[in-house]
Order: sequence, then structure tokens, then C-alpha cells
Amino acid sequence: MVNDPIADMLTRIRNALLARHRQVLIPSSKMKVAIARLLKEEGFIQHYDVTRDRPQPMLRIILKYDKSRKPVLSGLKRVSKPGCRVYTPYREIPWVLSGMGVAILTTPRGMMTDRQARRAHLGGEVLCYVW
Repeated sequence: MVNDPIADMLTRIRNALLARHRQVLIPSSKMKVAIARLLKEEGFIQHYDVTRDRPQPMLRIILKYDKSRKPVLSGLKRVSKPGCRVYTPYREIPWVLSGMGVAILTTPRGMMTDRQARRAHLGGEVLCYVW
């Protein structure tokens, strides 16, 4: 049993990158698929898809490396946790590495990056930082 599925997802990705794996399998959920979609849009992962396994579908993430086999995604940090939720208005959305990284937020209009949330004037729960 996992108390924080988002932290579990980030840890699995982090461990797979450290071990230089090509892909990682994670139990799927709508929120995890939305995070994977944002990671793909931002260029941190190569591809993702959802397998139709029973009883639990799995999210397969194909990791992205550069020519020297160094991971494109160098850091992941969980911000809002089940015991301590972190919410922010759009004017106070944090910059990750002075704009080089991305904050992933849940907003009333769904999951989005910090740039998309600022553009839409939406605040929300800060799930994680990715750089």
C-alpha cells in the first residue's frame, strides 16, 4: 500500500534514471497520466503509454537521455504532500531554477505547468518541481 502515489511515481522515475533504465513501469491513475503528459510536453521524457493489464493498468514511461547517455531529467522534488498541502495564488507561483525547471500544479482547469498557470491567471496546489 502506498500512502503518496505521486511521490512513489517520482521516486520510481528518479531510481530508473539513476540505474540508466530505458523505461519505467508505474501503476496508472488519471493524475499520473496527466503528470506524464506534462513531462512529455516539456521534453523531459521521450514517450508514455498506458498498458491494459488486469487488475491494474500500468503507465509505461520511456525515459530520455542525451548522446552521452546522461538523463535529460536531472531532478524531481515533491512539494505538496498528503500531510502538508501547498497551495499558491498565480502571482506567487514559484520559479524553478530561475525558469529552467518546471513546477507542476493542479488547478481548477486541470493539471498544468507553472508557465501555463501564470498565463491563465490560475493558482492551485503545487505538486512537484522538475528540472
